[in-house]
Amino acid sequence: MKKHLNMVLAAVAAALLIACNKPEPIETAESLVANSERLQELRARCKADHAKVGDDQCNAVAEATRRRFFGSGGPKHTPAAPAPAASAPAPRD
Repeated sequence: MKKHLNMVLAAVAAALLIACNKPEPIETAESLVANSERLQELRARCKADHAKVGDDQCNAVAEATRRRFFGSGGPKHTPAAPAPAASAPAPRD
C-alpha cells in the first residue's frame, strides 16, 4: 500500500513539474516593435540559446528588428526638391 502511495505521489510531482515548465507565450513582432527594451532582451536570449527560446519567438524577434531598422513599409522618404540654381548675372556688353 505504501509503495503504491509513493508511486502516486511521484506521478503527481512529475505532473506538477511538467505543468510548471510551460513555455512563455510568444510575443508578436508588433508588440516587440513597440517595446524596445523587451526586444533587446529577447534578441540577447535568442542569440544565447535559440533552441531554448524557440523558432517562433526568435522569428518574431527578427521580424521586429527588421521593421525597426527598415521601417514598417509606410510612405517612402522623398527628398525635398532642390533649390533653384542662382541665376548668373547677365553678361555686360
